[in-house]
Amino acid sequence: MSTIELEKQISSTDGHRPQTISLSGKILIGVTAPALRRHCLPYVPATTNQIRNVLSFVKPACSGSRLLDIGSGDGRIVIAAARAQPSIKADGVELNPWLVYFSRLAALRNGVFNRTSFVRKDLWKFSLAPYDHIVIFGVEQMMEDLEKKVLREAAPGTTVIACRFPFPTLKTEKRIEEGVDSVWVYRPVAAQPVEPST
Repeated sequence: MSTIELEKQISSTDGHRPQTISLSGKILIGVTAPALRRHCLPYVPATTNQIRNVLSFVKPACSGSRLLDIGSGDGRIVIAAARAQPSIKADGVELNPWLVYFSRLAALRNGVFNRTSFVRKDLWKFSLAPYDHIVIFGVEQMMEDLEKKVLREAAPGTTVIACRFPFPTLKTEKRIEEGVDSVWVYRPVAAQPVEPST
């Protein structure tokens, strides 16, 4: 299924008539979105190109993998990953309760409710440790703090995909696209503690 078709399904109310959220609905969602304690993370839906770019780097193991979308918004990345990779378990963490409810409904409509979950939680209090793939749609001001969190918590070998803005110091493994659809891929390794000399 193409990402365009997926977007139509996510935005439809009955699976037959594609509908989009009205401008006033998007404004209401944006206004009611709580700001994160450290940074404000606005709701900006992923584009079709971004979804395709992100999914090109999601390669689950034979036994399955876990994906986390930080600031999952309307759930389209989580749902697209679950639809594209039947062995994957995909989660989204989002602070806006309305977007969490919308995402759960969209997952149900798209037949991936049992392989997805959406939680309302502050991302700074949410552990990254269990995940093989982490997708981040951040804002420039938060990327330094997110880099530190990834280095503290992500397991070795985790694929970290940053959209729209890169991390300030992590080495980029791959990059595709430009502008709003830019995607940077990292495989960070946590700094090892230095052994005291004897």
